[in-house]
Amino acid sequence: MRQLILDLLPESPPTLDNFVAGCNAETVAAFTEWLAGGLSATSFCLYGESGCGRSHLLLASGFSLIDAGLNPGLSGVTASDQLAIDNVDLLNADGQIALFALFNQIKLAGGQLLTAATQPPAHLALREDLRTRLGSGLIYRLQPLTDAEKAEAIAAQARERALKLSPEAINYLLRHAPRDMRTLSMLVVALDQYTLEQKRPVTLPLLRELLNMETA
Repeated sequence: MRQLILDLLPESPPTLDNFVAGCNAETVAAFTEWLAGGLSATSFCLYGESGCGRSHLLLASGFSLIDAGLNPGLSGVTASDQLAIDNVDLLNADGQIALFALFNQIKLAGGQLLTAATQPPAHLALREDLRTRLGSGLIYRLQPLTDAEKAEAIAAQARERALKLSPEAINYLLRHAPRDMRTLSMLVVALDQYTLEQKRPVTLPLLRELLNMETA
């Protein structure tokens, strides 16, 4: 189903504007201020469970982004003024040594290091010197949106498109679609296009039809 949405839609890069903050307004405000240089800390760590929006914000930062899940040793990564490392909890021993060195280089140059993980630095299984470095910066938790907040966001996005979504339809999406907000938002756009193509209003049968479509 996710591939169907991606096939139906043009690329929609994650931005700060299309991030649904919900109860994370304070975190997003601090993050935005830090990106703009209003907060002097070298590093900013975002942590939270899967689906809370960590990767969205890292992509929205515009920093050079490395996913430690794909490159746990940080092979070939060099210091830059604005560097982001996702999934730092997946760094191997070489990657931890590399990130320690990168942190020091970025701090010396007055740059910014953005990191993300499932837990705050103090709770990660990392070298003590690296935990200390990351723990010296700004650390904010991203809370996952509640179902009520997701439903409110979906309803607002549907209204912006003059797409009529009943509470029953929204609840159906929350029960049967991927639960991350980015996919749900893309699904609203896909649903809008699908209703126009089919010349049919949004009904539960139409929703089931869309969600059950298989791509070649």
